[in-house]
Amino acid sequence: MTEIDRGPARTGTVAVIGTGTMGQGIAQVALVAGHPVRLYDAAPGRAARAADAIADRLGRLVAKGSLPAADRDAALGRLAPVAGLADLADAELVIEAILEELGAKQQLFTALESVVSKRCLLATNTSSLSVTAVAGALRHPGRLVGLHFFNPAPLLPLVEVVRGSLTDEAAADRAYDTVAAWGKTPVRCADSPGFIVNRIARPFYAEAFRIREEGGADPATVDAVLRESGGFRMGPFELTDLIGQDVNEAVTRSVWEALFHDPKFTPSLAQRQLVASGRHGRKAGHGWFDYAEDAERPAPHTAEPCEAPEKVALRGHLGPADVLAELIAEAGITLIREPVEAPGPEGRAGGYLALPDGTRLSLTDGSPAGADPNARCIRFDLALDYRTAARVALAPSGTAAPESVRSAIGLFQALGKRVSVVPDLPGMIVARTVAMLVDFAEDAVARGVASPDDIDTAMRSGVSYPRGPLRWGRDLGASWVRDTLRNLHEAWPTGRYAPSQALMRRAAAEEKLL
Repeated sequence: MTEIDRGPARTGTVAVIGTGTMGQGIAQVALVAGHPVRLYDAAPGRAARAADAIADRLGRLVAKGSLPAADRDAALGRLAPVAGLADLADAELVIEAILEELGAKQQLFTALESVVSKRCLLATNTSSLSVTAVAGALRHPGRLVGLHFFNPAPLLPLVEVVRGSLTDEAAADRAYDTVAAWGKTPVRCADSPGFIVNRIARPFYAEAFRIREEGGADPATVDAVLRESGGFRMGPFELTDLIGQDVNEAVTRSVWEALFHDPKFTPSLAQRQLVASGRHGRKAGHGWFDYAEDAERPAPHTAEPCEAPEKVALRGHLGPADVLAELIAEAGITLIREPVEAPGPEGRAGGYLALPDGTRLSLTDGSPAGADPNARCIRFDLALDYRTAARVALAPSGTAAPESVRSAIGLFQALGKRVSVVPDLPGMIVARTVAMLVDFAEDAVARGVASPDDIDTAMRSGVSYPRGPLRWGRDLGASWVRDTLRNLHEAWPTGRYAPSQALMRRAAAEEKLL
């Protein structure tokens, strides 16, 4: 389609259809950026109430000193609720934020085609439906693009600009340039189930729920380990309670079904039961946690103080945990570096710390600590940064003596860490989660979902990950990620943990450089 102008629509009229929380947020963003904004909702009176709500929010920004009163007044002068689609005839951009139902969206855009000019850009804010399918009913599908904002739209910077298979390049470029001019962080992606964030983020939730189902750790402990060791802003249990269990489960199910029940995306039975029981999270007063006023928030499992060993031995390399040798020496604990007969490549994992009684303390590699019944082993979990991590999880094998476990606890406590002891589950908590995130990101790049830079940007900006998953994979080493997933796959040979071909290729290329 050649009617769409290139470059951002800087001052033209923006129409927002659907005036729920997301629609109001998008309208506020466009208003503050200087556009005349028209609000339409099929329910009588809702558009006017939405305009009042936007005025209230802008007033609060003025009270906080975040917005000059003159700018607020000018913005409100550009805001107009309207009674019908015909009032949107001069819009240059229409953004739809109605219910997530394909038929309803198709019907709306079909009606809009008879109202707006051929130069008008049409955008759907869908988070789970195919942009290609939404556009499929149109006479001119090339001008429809996905603009997936994140809630709350005025605060979160990320916007996924989704190009359907029928979307014209000029339309996608104009959408990208427009949201960039609004001060947002746009990323381009193909029309693939879940787009970027909702596709790649699935393991962050799914692995936590599976750990709970396996009896590995309670929600409070999983959340604490992922926050304080993994560096995530919120744990998956508290985050899904905030999002809404019904919303999160619906997205998971939608992506799983769109990908033909790929086992990597299998939803959680525990979450399904939570939704079925009406425990949808904060908004319902109960989700994984109880939000009643008198409810006591459960505390994560944290080990009592234990005595640290006077000395430990280091054999080989700890891979991503190599910095622990420095921290142990800085804590005043004697570190004895013992030679190994066949040292591996520099920086590769496979080494371990030996406690005074010979118990091996090693970074999890996806296999359980009890994989070798003749060895006394304790695994420790992955950390984003062992120097700054506030908590570390330990998983002892069944042959590890209680005094050895206490010695390992004391060692990490001497490094300034809180310690959570969890059962001997393969991959523990952070390692299996991060390995899956890295694999999903590598697979998305290989399948053309988005560029590496856009994927890492999306995961940092959209869900506040401490590090983009592709960058994280480079830092850990693709071989470490691959081997961790291989061991997880050996423990659970369902296909869920099988490394993607993209990750296998990345690891093979990495090993050629060693």
